[in-house]
Amino acid sequence: MQSIKDLIDQLPPDLQQKVQDFIEFLSEKKTHRKQKKLRMTWAGALQDYKEEFTSLQLQKKSLEWWGD
Repeated sequence: MQSIKDLIDQLPPDLQQKVQDFIEFLSEKKTHRKQKKLRMTWAGALQDYKEEFTSLQLQKKSLEWWGD
């Protein structure tokens, strides 16, 4: 079985560049996973509206707000 380096060396230069770009992408993706955990401080923020609106109505309204 050939090593990864040998396989890459057999590729034309344009494909070698694509391999390098992909490896850099994977490396960045791995380092970005070390970000802080998602905070849930917003949980329950719409509780006051549960009698006035359905969850579907709130979802549609939030899509309107994001569209502005």
